[in-house]
Amino acid sequence: MTPVPTDVMPRSLSAHPPAQVENTGEIDIAEAEDFVRQHHTEHPDLGPVEARLAEVHAEIAATGTYRHTTAELTFGARVAWRNSSRCIGRLYWRSLKVRDQREVSAPADVAKECVEHLRVATNKGKIRPVITVFAPAEPGTHAPQIDNEQIIRYAAYRGTDGGVLGDARNLALTELALKRGWKPPATRGPFDVLPLMVTCKGHEPALVEIAADDVLEVSLSHPDFPWLGTLGVKWHAVPAISNMRLRIGGIDYPSAPFNGWYMGTEIGARNLADSDRYDLLPYLAKRMGLDMSSEATLWRDRALVELNRAVLHSFAEAGVTITDHHTESQRFLTHLEREEAAGRSCPADWSWIVPPVSGGLTPVYHRYYDTDELLPNFFPASKPSGCPVAH
Repeated sequence: MTPVPTDVMPRSLSAHPPAQVENTGEIDIAEAEDFVRQHHTEHPDLGPVEARLAEVHAEIAATGTYRHTTAELTFGARVAWRNSSRCIGRLYWRSLKVRDQREVSAPADVAKECVEHLRVATNKGKIRPVITVFAPAEPGTHAPQIDNEQIIRYAAYRGTDGGVLGDARNLALTELALKRGWKPPATRGPFDVLPLMVTCKGHEPALVEIAADDVLEVSLSHPDFPWLGTLGVKWHAVPAISNMRLRIGGIDYPSAPFNGWYMGTEIGARNLADSDRYDLLPYLAKRMGLDMSSEATLWRDRALVELNRAVLHSFAEAGVTITDHHTESQRFLTHLEREEAAGRSCPADWSWIVPPVSGGLTPVYHRYYDTDELLPNFFPASKPSGCPVAH
């Protein structure tokens, strides 16, 4: 792929006043031009850029916006992944499958296509990186908004004793679902899948339950602790983020769910281990017979390693794609080297790139990174009332 000359490098967000990266429906013509030039520079087979720029200018003058070609949408979505400073798994950005659903804005239809996204991405366990792009924010129109921060989220129920059953991160999202009419299972459990909730001004909001057949889940077991397999702990296979706004060439797509595949620590060191999530470490440590009399015994660390072993072991046994943090760290440095060889900056947020387990043992720990964020990119979408934004 042809290196990008400096004069058409993707524009840094630092070059924009903050309002210009907000979801307003207004088009920044300079940003649109930058994107079109970048697309043509990285794909010389497209021919001279002037003709396309003339089309874009004419369309903006007539309508206040312009429409990306299918090729531009695909390129823009892939480059947004390439530019995502918090993602360690960018080596495969070119493989992102882009589902063009820009004609879809009705909430029920958006929810239906989110379920189809899951099916395509799950791929019988051989997880595919996929993005589904719904209607853009345009002057005089309304774009759909997905309230769930991921397509699959587990419910949380607060008990009378103050304890939480389920994923405590989703207490507000669960309350929202209940207010909108969701009926949880008669017997509530720690891994009840929340319904998809989608809104769009001018349409009836949608609350759509996701069928069990559409959610691939992996039950956890451990190669050395058979009792762990009896606990009923599990996690879903596809981490499809659905509360980020995709921005390409000045156009915002407020609903554009996307996924790669899990790195084991996301599940074993965060989702199941964080004290404000499932907080499994104290229970596991007791079952393992660890000395918990002092933090100095490192009982948390020992339990954490075994929980992460269980995640990697279980996904491998189930034939579901996952990666470990050591392998993914090496892959990220390969990606960084390729980007630098192509003459491109590779922004990275150190606090997100370094894994939450054994960070100092991974090569990504021991270096600095560019921090300027580039366009195209993903940004937090407008937060639904009472719901958290993913981080």
